[in-house]
Amino acid sequence: MTDAESSGGGRVAVRSGARLPLLDVLRGVAILGTLATNVWLFTGPASEAGVLFGTDAAVPADAVLADPTAGSVAEALFRFVANGKFLALLTVLFGVGLAVQFRAAERRGERWPGRYPWRALFLLVEGLVHFTLVFAWDVLMGYAVVSLLVAWLLTRSRRVRSVVMWTQLGLHLLLMSVLTAALVSVGDELDSTSPAELTRLYAEGSYLDQIAFRLANFVPLRLEPVLTFGLLVFLFLLGVRLFRAGAFEPDADGRRIRGRLLRWGLGVGLPLNIATTLAGPDYFLLDRYVAAPIVALGLIGFVGALVDRARGTGWLFTSTSALGRTALTGYVTQNVLCMVVSYGFGLGLATSLAGTGPWWVFGLWVAVCAFLLIAAPWWLGRFDRGPLEALQHTVLSRIPARRR
Repeated sequence: MTDAESSGGGRVAVRSGARLPLLDVLRGVAILGTLATNVWLFTGPASEAGVLFGTDAAVPADAVLADPTAGSVAEALFRFVANGKFLALLTVLFGVGLAVQFRAAERRGERWPGRYPWRALFLLVEGLVHFTLVFAWDVLMGYAVVSLLVAWLLTRSRRVRSVVMWTQLGLHLLLMSVLTAALVSVGDELDSTSPAELTRLYAEGSYLDQIAFRLANFVPLRLEPVLTFGLLVFLFLLGVRLFRAGAFEPDADGRRIRGRLLRWGLGVGLPLNIATTLAGPDYFLLDRYVAAPIVALGLIGFVGALVDRARGTGWLFTSTSALGRTALTGYVTQNVLCMVVSYGFGLGLATSLAGTGPWWVFGLWVAVCAFLLIAAPWWLGRFDRGPLEALQHTVLSRIPARRR
């Protein structure tokens, strides 16, 4: 069933099967930007477990104003730029990927969702392994669950998808408002000090001890995708709608849509994001899960304008595009590198450099980004897919497709 979306001007978008360069660049940017948030989890007090005690929050505005050192100002700005925006961008792009796969299946005359549930199951297993062995705040598991719902919705009418999309957004905004009101009401009663045993776990504990901690605390460490389920569904479906409207095409209509995203995303989202950030840590949920996703839409327009100007040339463009084509491998690799560098069973820099300021964390982020931007094009110069992408393709290609 063909279900092309109409663009704002009523034109029905008819797209070819050609790869869209902007999508690869955006995926690469999203991977690097996600690392800009996660790097603080690896290097902060109690590392990834610190989220449960509020120790990962951005530098409070009042603390920066009281002691405006170069380090505190730089860290606050860095965290502000990264927090929530690239995760939302990655989520939108995952919805775009679903739309691309739907179009490809339709072009081949295959049933939908067809083999996709197996792909979602594979992603769920990958996420579980990643959660257990590497990083407690994995996003793949949540994406796998939401993708099953959205894959089914792609077989429904646009009206049905619109009802689900806006209903989920409304429920998400209501939940974030209620939870924020609860946080404001308790205020300073919350204890933001992480237990000393958790700090020791990541500074001195073994790798197996950390795995055991993640598994023992599976439920609290998996709360983010549960609390943001409505947002995930909305952003997935928004990605589908943007793709079908031609927002990522290199033509005049695509540039027009991206221009609107840039104006609205940054014009509305950025002031709102600044306000929620200055309001303090009690407004963290609104900051990360309401304001930041709006800014993410502006990032699509901003990166799109840069790609249009670059015209597909330059080392940075090609390297970021290569990283986008190996996004799954890049996402896991950056977390493995940060884990080995930061935790006690590896180099232990999070402990040995604690109290020296944020500069070494910036350096870690730059070093890992540089590694990914060099390694991705090098790998694709020799192989068709990234390592994890190739594994996924090999496994799923053994499952026969069902013809319509």
